[in-house]
Amino acid sequence: MRGPLNILRLIRTGATFERTGAMAAVLDAVDAPIRLRMAARVMGWPFRWLGYKGDPNLPPITRAITALGPAYIKFGQILSTRADVVGPELAGQLRMLQDRLPPFDTATARKVIEAELRAPVDELFSEFSEPVAAASIAQVHRARIRETGREVAVKVVRPGIGPAFKRDIDAFHFGARMIEIIAPSSRRLRPRDVVRHFEQTVTAEQDLRLEAAAASEFAENTTEDAGFQVPRPDWGLSARRVMSADWAEGLPMGDRDALIAAGHDVTDIARRVIQLFLSHALRDGFFHADMHHGNLKVAANGDVIAYDFGIMGEIDEYTRRVYAQILYGFIQRDYRRVARVHFEAGYVPRDRDEAAFARALRAVGEPIFGADASRISMANLLSYLFEVTERFGMPTRTELILLQRTMVVVEGVARSLDPQLNIWDAAKPVVSDYIKKSIGPKAVAHDLGEVAQTVARFGPLLPRMVEQALWERAHPEEARLTVVAPRPALPIWLVTVLALAAGTGIGLALAG
Repeated sequence: MRGPLNILRLIRTGATFERTGAMAAVLDAVDAPIRLRMAARVMGWPFRWLGYKGDPNLPPITRAITALGPAYIKFGQILSTRADVVGPELAGQLRMLQDRLPPFDTATARKVIEAELRAPVDELFSEFSEPVAAASIAQVHRARIRETGREVAVKVVRPGIGPAFKRDIDAFHFGARMIEIIAPSSRRLRPRDVVRHFEQTVTAEQDLRLEAAAASEFAENTTEDAGFQVPRPDWGLSARRVMSADWAEGLPMGDRDALIAAGHDVTDIARRVIQLFLSHALRDGFFHADMHHGNLKVAANGDVIAYDFGIMGEIDEYTRRVYAQILYGFIQRDYRRVARVHFEAGYVPRDRDEAAFARALRAVGEPIFGADASRISMANLLSYLFEVTERFGMPTRTELILLQRTMVVVEGVARSLDPQLNIWDAAKPVVSDYIKKSIGPKAVAHDLGEVAQTVARFGPLLPRMVEQALWERAHPEEARLTVVAPRPALPIWLVTVLALAAGTGIGLALAG
């Protein structure tokens, strides 16, 4: 029955957009060609009666998205940061999806807290407010811990969010499969993997114990970051569906006029947001992957405060170095270098023309440099980038979706503060510093040290592995009939070299 239900869900999506008037607004926002407009209206109008009505007090697109459920709301949150893609009016309408959704009643929140923390709310907190913010997954209450007097934000997961989210994702999976069947060329983009990655990410967001752990780790990583604050969780008042953390006092990042009125330098804040994100991604490999306006504040002293750590991104050291070199190549306008890095990392199939790829990248990068930032169309740029990836057969890298998406969101936040911000100028010092530290003699020495430590950890096993490999080489017939563990997973020559290296290293250490 899931197939028919998913078809109905997708039809209802189009019908909801038609019924709420959102279909026309979306087509206007993306400046859709006449053929697409006609096809969308002809296909949507007959099913209009199946669509959800939504809240008539909301603007059409926001009304449709909130009526359709949490997965759609997440998508709307991303678009709310891209005024240069969807237009400032639509971006402003969608911004309410970040933290101003209708809350559920406080009595229900209290029941969830008492069930999770196994104590009455009034025993835990001397003050407990009505909801102060509500988003797609959870809502937040301001409270004061009775025992310590510490002011905290108490986050409570929406009741029934799991089944509602699963219903949306099932339809997305079905739609992705249909897209791959109807348009085989789309398989290069791996739409099913993209949906699966999105599902895993937001499912994890519903377990607030994981968010508390992420907040704790992120706070430790960024302790020395000037002008940046991370609220720390209270483990004793956190559970699967409840999390308590330091209250973050500040002005909303999305209220530019209020920030200016308070005397803050919005240009400096915009640049700092870009640089902080890049520092966390490149330096730590662990970054806030949901840095929209609703998850950022500015403290009275000008510090950027980040909160809501339900979605975090993580990338390994090798990938960080590859991305840093790509960014640095763009900053230096060295498109041959950028192309070479793509080929070396396996991002582009080896049978493609590297020089042609470099020229395609030049067509992406050159219009940006020296141009007025407010005149750069990110919609056109992203459209051309899509054409380039399709032309050169570049598959979607699902492990980097969060990084790529967050880069787009963070730039949108920064541009909303300073429309003239040049992302490349802001990124240059962070990327350059990372390149110096990660590619050079010190980096090589560090890598060799890591290799030595790995070999040393397996040192006790190496003699047995060498003996096993030599015995199998000397008695091939018996080896085929005998199972001896552990079997060496490496060629004998490499096992021998590693054993000798480990022995030499230990000998030098003892001699020292």
